[in-house]
Amino acid sequence: MEKKLLNLLTGLCVVALPFLFRGSKMRENLLIFFSKGVLATLVDAYVVGTKRIEYPVRPLGKIFKTNIIYDMLFFPILSVIWVKMSYNDNFGKILLKSLVFSVPMSIGQWYFEKNSRLFKWKKWSPFHTFGSVNFTLFTIRGFVGLIKKLDKIKGNQNITE
Repeated sequence: MEKKLLNLLTGLCVVALPFLFRGSKMRENLLIFFSKGVLATLVDAYVVGTKRIEYPVRPLGKIFKTNIIYDMLFFPILSVIWVKMSYNDNFGKILLKSLVFSVPMSIGQWYFEKNSRLFKWKKWSPFHTFGSVNFTLFTIRGFVGLIKKLDKIKGNQNITE
C-alpha cells in the first residue's frame, strides 16, 4: 500500500510541475522550488539523523535515509503554490494562508503515521510537523521577499512583476 501511495504522490507531482512553471514568474518559481528542495532536504536530514523520524518505506532506501519524494517534489511544489497564493498579501493574510497548508499537512502526517509505514515518529508529533512546515514556508517566503526587494533596487521590476 505504501509504495502505491508514494507512486500516486509522485504521479500527481509530475503532472502538476508543468502547470506551476508557466508564465512571467518562471525564474522566481524555479528559485522557490529548488531552494525549498534544498531547505526541506537539510531539515529532513537533520530530523532523520537525530532519529526523530524514520521512513521505513521510501524510494531509493539504500541511498537516502530521507524520503526524496517529499523533500524534492511534494514540499517544493506546495511552496510554489503557497507563494503564488500569498505573493501580494500582507503579513496577516500570509499567516492565515500558511495555516491552510500546515494544518492539513500535520493532520495528514499524523493519520499516515498511525495507519501506514510511510513515517515512524520517535521524538516527533503533529506539532513538530506544524512548526517545521511553517518554518520552511516562511523562510522561503522571506527569500522571495528579499528577491523582490533586490529586483526593485536593481531596477528590474519587470522580471518579477
